[in-house]
Amino acid sequence: MENQNKFRPYVPAEKITPEITVASIVMGIILAVVFGAANAYLGLRVGMTVSASIPAAVVAMGIIRIVMRKNSILESNIVQTVGSAGESLAAGAIFTLPALFLWASEGKMDKPGIIEITLIALLGGLLGVFFMVPLRNALIVKEHGVLPYPEGTACAEVLLAGEEGGTNASTVFAGMGFAALFKFIIDGLKIAAGEISISVKGFAGEIGTQIYPAVMSVGYICGARISSYMFAGGIFSWLVIIPLIVLFGSDVILYPGTNTVGEMYASGGASAIWGSYIRYIGAGALAAGGIISLIKSMPLILSTFSGAVKGIIGSDSLSDERTSYSLNIKAVIIAVAVLTLLIWIIPVIPISFLGAVITVVFGFFFAAVSSRMVGLVGSSNNPVSGMAIATLLVTTIILKFTGSTGILGMSSAIAIGSIICIVSAIAGDTSQDLKTGYLLGATPKKQQIGEVIGVSAAALAIGGTLYLLDSAWGFGSQQLGAPQATLMKLIIEGVMEGSLPWALVFIGVFIAVGVEIVGIPVLPFAIGVYLPVQLNACIMVGGLIRLTLDKLKRSEEEKKAIINDGILFCSGMIAGEGLVGIVLALLAVFGVDSAIDLSARLGIPAAVLNIGGLILFAIIILTVFKFSLWKKRNNKL
Repeated sequence: MENQNKFRPYVPAEKITPEITVASIVMGIILAVVFGAANAYLGLRVGMTVSASIPAAVVAMGIIRIVMRKNSILESNIVQTVGSAGESLAAGAIFTLPALFLWASEGKMDKPGIIEITLIALLGGLLGVFFMVPLRNALIVKEHGVLPYPEGTACAEVLLAGEEGGTNASTVFAGMGFAALFKFIIDGLKIAAGEISISVKGFAGEIGTQIYPAVMSVGYICGARISSYMFAGGIFSWLVIIPLIVLFGSDVILYPGTNTVGEMYASGGASAIWGSYIRYIGAGALAAGGIISLIKSMPLILSTFSGAVKGIIGSDSLSDERTSYSLNIKAVIIAVAVLTLLIWIIPVIPISFLGAVITVVFGFFFAAVSSRMVGLVGSSNNPVSGMAIATLLVTTIILKFTGSTGILGMSSAIAIGSIICIVSAIAGDTSQDLKTGYLLGATPKKQQIGEVIGVSAAALAIGGTLYLLDSAWGFGSQQLGAPQATLMKLIIEGVMEGSLPWALVFIGVFIAVGVEIVGIPVLPFAIGVYLPVQLNACIMVGGLIRLTLDKLKRSEEEKKAIINDGILFCSGMIAGEGLVGIVLALLAVFGVDSAIDLSARLGIPAAVLNIGGLILFAIIILTVFKFSLWKKRNNKL
């Protein structure tokens, strides 16, 4: 209790201010659905999601302080708490659930119902929140000053800087507006190319870039270092491996292809080779990268879990102060037991009693690991994919040996993996939010209720979002590669059926091992190998913009303000493009997309579309500078 006695939050425990209100819940639900849908689209497209906590905090502060003219920092905190849950739930869901759609497209099963998706997401999200209730005292209170929780601390700083909330919120909304316009021009009206590629006669490689604000924003937020690793992976696959396959296998039929490599290249170019071969190599690299990151983190994982359990067992009773109130632990235990039974007995969820027990046991373990690891290294470095891979391997082997095989066993493995992946993602998000609340002086119980509300709202929206995106473009396509879900599918099939092109998978595995040996982070490089090089190049452009701002010769305070404004603007662009992507998917499903396609109706030549794309890309880049480097600030900077 020493740390708690020493620490005094911004809002003292004895002061009562509004927290859960109708306004905070409504705004939080809207942000949960918006950021959840946007991150689902982004994650399926580029294999990465971004944290919505800071943009949600900024928007909340801006609306409550400027629009509603209220001065309630804890109310803003609830908005952020509810809103950020959508992004985390979406991240956990899209890494696994699209595998069910991929099997359906192969005729192995019917498409999963929206109710099934919603229930899996909801049960996983609720378990993630409830598992964090007993962990709060051990990780947030007792480890205060030891675990920094970077995103949670940053959110607290944003909310404390309330006098700048309106300006910062306008930056987020500006990003949303600009990106919505750019996305509609590219993929709605189609009067500018969304992708430009260059190839050289006699060389099977291909290079180019996409023209999308959200993709470029990922590069800006991740920074030049991570972006360069991804771009390097793309160069390796598209300018080295693809030309080698075409050069040496032109007259050969290579499994899983059904035509000769030369015929495939002649009809579909480098993209055809990517679809038939590179994705398996990339999947092998991703799997190896996830396992390597898990192995490297294993000492920390074990000590983390041990410390968390000891913290729960040896926890002193908290005081009766408002800032110590959490959900009743007996009610939480009963809720977890009920959720375990629901996982087993709900007919649409293909999980047996053994599977339900595995889900809860692994879920609690990874919730404890995830919530502590994000406190140490931040959410971006949390090896959720590695945890999911390990879970799927163990689960699939257990299911196979207990006689649960075939498509039923595979769908059961994915359902278990989905719930555990969502549990890990939500536990990490909840711990960051509780850290923010601890610094500000929020009531933990009200934050935990807010998390439940946010998870429920996002779960109701995620099923429809996945259906829309699959109906419009299809998972596993070039538009929506769904790299993590494809990887999970391949792992399960490999264990259950042994039908994978193992030679390609092992090539990817040993590429990852070699990359790790030379000291390059495996996962971003492996994602780069897997994804189209044009997408990686667009991310690299965002990384170069960030590098330019990082190298500015300005005061540290001014440079920090410039970079943070750029992050907020790019976060807004990700949300804006994601939302328009959902709208365009809806138009495509109803067959209305052709009515607004001006390129087809006017017969615009490809060269003109390419020029338009380059001009639009330049404008996108300039808007980032406009709202970061060239933004007007007060003279204090």
